[in-house]
Amino acid sequence: MQALKTLRSRTVVLPSTNIDTDQIIPARFLTTTTRDGLGASLFADWRYDGAGRPRADFALNQPAARGCEILVAGRNFGCGSSREHAPWALLDFGIRAVISTEIADIFRNNSLKNGLVPVIVDGATHEWLLGNPLAEVALDLETCTLALPTGITVKFPLDAFARYCLLNGVDELGFLMSKEAETRAWEQRRG
Repeated sequence: MQALKTLRSRTVVLPSTNIDTDQIIPARFLTTTTRDGLGASLFADWRYDGAGRPRADFALNQPAARGCEILVAGRNFGCGSSREHAPWALLDFGIRAVISTEIADIFRNNSLKNGLVPVIVDGATHEWLLGNPLAEVALDLETCTLALPTGITVKFPLDAFARYCLLNGVDELGFLMSKEAETRAWEQRRG
């Protein structure tokens, strides 16, 4: 996992509410146990027509969205079944953070374990972001703040352990492995 302290990016906006994990990555693409290539299937039923051609009107297919690393979504993003492939697909596509007023708990936990930053903001900030697609914003994980181009900075909640892992580019297993010497020393002291 790549360490992430700050992220400055333009935003791509999907204002729909209740975007579930099957819309993020349809079940037919869950046959893999690796992350590689899942970005091509991200929002597949929305991004492509029945013949597999990209839909020009879908936000992620528009040329201006290329390089955007922050997705602003409607309320209740990531609801539905637990699907680690959903954050994998977003990350493989190039999305590093999702901003909404509400992100489903299971999706948020899966995201944090895989290096995708779920950012919960207040209604006014969310409305501004929805109304200003492609705005360049800055996330600071050290201070847990989101800076808008208007000069407004808002705080967002982030679990301390998840924040530590994101800042240091380590997942839960990597964190535990980094404590191996300390664990062995403790075990030896305990006899």
